[in-house]
Amino acid sequence: RTPAEAVDRAVESASCVMVNRNRGSGTRCLLDGLLAGRRPPGFAVEVRSHNAVAAAVSQGRADWGVAIEPVARAYGLAFLPLRAEQYDFAVPADRWDRPAVAAFRGLWDEAETRCRLAQIGLLTDGEEDRP
Repeated sequence: RTPAEAVDRAVESASCVMVNRNRGSGTRCLLDGLLAGRRPPGFAVEVRSHNAVAAAVSQGRADWGVAIEPVARAYGLAFLPLRAEQYDFAVPADRWDRPAVAAFRGLWDEAETRCRLAQIGLLTDGEEDRP
């Protein structure tokens, strides 16, 4: 089943309640595209974090919502990947060599860091993208 089909199926069931993300978040933009103007039960309930989505679902206040995989797994929820996201580290060029920034960049390049990120479901540059 595709992500769009999964959302369509959830939306078609009047008894299936969603928890939404706050307007302006990247997750909300993704959801709005998948919902294509539909407003299923729970649409008006907006939360501000992936943890809040997972909490609402795990506590039975909603049947579904969109959160990142590590958070869904931490709450013991089933997970269907919708789309891979990319984030970039941005810093002013004149601060690139500051000790804290250099330390972060060095840490990012370490195999142990990449391994720990992979253990929680996060990929770094050069790794295969997921759906």
